[in-house]
Amino acid sequence: MILGIGIDLCEIQRISKAIERPRFLERVYTPAERARIEAASGVRRGEIAAGLFACKEAVAKALGTGFTGFFADAIEITPDELGRPVCALAGGALKRAAELAGDGDFRVWVSITHEGGFAAAQAILEC
Repeated sequence: MILGIGIDLCEIQRISKAIERPRFLERVYTPAERARIEAASGVRRGEIAAGLFACKEAVAKALGTGFTGFFADAIEITPDELGRPVCALAGGALKRAAELAGDGDFRVWVSITHEGGFAAAQAILEC
């Protein structure tokens, strides 16, 4: 059963400028996400950061709350062994998903794309 759907679009250049500020990186991204961003260079660094940001926004929308009750770092997006994005929730985001799922099992499906200076992401919360 689908419990929520979210989508987001953001400008890569805007996020590229934002990640120049250490405070932004620390507030928005988990340590694993920061390591991935910092390991990239050039345009790819901005694409990764913007894709992760859009994905976090899409997940927050799928949860139906936006970032009310938790911060962006409560949503972690990491690649699996094939490079596919996988979502893990913590804190208030995890609590919200569990509430929507009636304390049952749930999964968050995510997809990220980059094109023409933009990053987009979609999230589906499934029970």
